Amino acid sequence: MKYWGLLLAKLLASSTALWFLWRLADAFFPPPREPWLTDPFTQHLPYTMRAILFGLLGVGALFLVAREHRYRCRTCLRRLRMPVTEGSWTSLVLFGPPRTEYICPYGHGTLRVPEVAVSGFERARWKAHNDLWKELAKLEERKR
Repeated sequence: MKYWGLLLAKLLASSTALWFLWRLADAFFPPPREPWLTDPFTQHLPYTMRAILFGLLGVGALFLVAREHRYRCRTCLRRLRMPVTEGSWTSLVLFGPPRTEYICPYGHGTLRVPEVAVSGFERARWKAHNDLWKELAKLEERKR
């Protein structure tokens, strides 16, 4: 639940910043006040360009928030680290298509992100671990 709460807080902060930016643009470049203009967006080029650029800025901010939030741990909200590339195009049958796996520094889970979509859209998969470091220690003990 913390994961989605943080995303909501980021979206709220970015939309508030964009709203203040729009108000600042209104203060420096006010929309036209001619009585014959019913809608300045369709009939006044500077206002239309400002609105279009502001829309692009909003979409860019949404993209950056989503991209940054994707690589966070679902449990502790820290940035995922230690990217490991797996798979190979030359050994597609044995190892599968290339993908990158990120791990939480505290062992809460791993995120597997496909490098390319081979068979349609492939989503990143989060795999939670109980305690990854204990699991790794058990694997090391089995090898001995």
